[in-house]
Amino acid sequence: MNFNTHKEILQQPQVWRKAYDIILSRKDEIKAFTDKYLGEGYQVVLTGAGSSAYIGDALECALSETRFRGARSIPTTEMLSCPALYFNESSKVILISFARSGNSPESVGAVKAIEKTAGKVAHIIITCNAEGELAQIKGENVLCILLPPETNDLSLAMTSSCTTMLLACSMISRIDEIEAQKEYIETLSDCVAKSIERYEAAIKEIADKKFERAVFLGSGSLRGIAEESRLKLQELTDGTIMCAFDSFLGFRHGPKAVINKDTLIVYLVSPNPDVRRYEMDLMKTIRKQGRYAATVTICQQPTECPETELMIETMLPAGFPDIYGCASYVFVAQLLGYYKSLFFGLSPDSPSKDGNISRVVEGVILYI
Repeated sequence: MNFNTHKEILQQPQVWRKAYDIILSRKDEIKAFTDKYLGEGYQVVLTGAGSSAYIGDALECALSETRFRGARSIPTTEMLSCPALYFNESSKVILISFARSGNSPESVGAVKAIEKTAGKVAHIIITCNAEGELAQIKGENVLCILLPPETNDLSLAMTSSCTTMLLACSMISRIDEIEAQKEYIETLSDCVAKSIERYEAAIKEIADKKFERAVFLGSGSLRGIAEESRLKLQELTDGTIMCAFDSFLGFRHGPKAVINKDTLIVYLVSPNPDVRRYEMDLMKTIRKQGRYAATVTICQQPTECPETELMIETMLPAGFPDIYGCASYVFVAQLLGYYKSLFFGLSPDSPSKDGNISRVVEGVILYI
């Protein structure tokens, strides 16, 4: 049987190229908008809920070498309920909102909350749905970036929508040199397409193993990717597989207690050799203790590391920009979740048997 989830995972390299063309075609408009507000000292805030929030968590680190350096990630779920914790009348904010549908109550609510709380606000809305409520917001202080329509995933889990919104923001952060970014997007797309083809069967074999828990570990921007990876496996299995995430060093301080003989551990290994030293130490410790079901290691280049059940190399060149490179890790958890969903006899497109979770969150009352 064909599922939208699988199609939407596989289409990612293709839609990333389309997203680049969209950003390139709007270069002058995007540059004028961002130049205006950055020049006036506005702080960049990244926001969304669920996967859209995790985009911000990854980019908060990844954007450090771009014009959005110092960007802060604040989920809409926090911004809506506690706006005064983050903003006041002296705040000047460029709010970058990530939203697949643009119809989640928190997405619209967060815009209203910040407009009431912050002194000055400009909005960059990155969305996949031209008909969504967020996409309908207009004004001189609003820039809406509509991504290719196929990124508006039909399935419950955000896959191509998540990675394409991440990359769109990354490209906007380097809008001054957007022409030069084409090489990076093409390289990323080529490498991930080849990696999916090369490793999909092996990822299915891991999904067919017996495990009840999973832990995803990453450092820096890859901690945000680990956060998103954890959600993919957990939601696609309807919570049957309980998942956790952490940084490599943070995991030692208590969270490591979650590991037992029924745990799958997925290492998102940094391309930075200085960071990788700490990661290898933890991997060696865990390997020596031997309390896990299996390990999967994901890296950009061939890396000497402890023995692992599956090593996945995305083969991005050394020095590849982090704002794009972090997206190369995501497909592993997407496919792992997809095949584990099938393993449990679920429908990957709508894995929640009792409707506990839905594609667009419902039931949130806005007290604004």
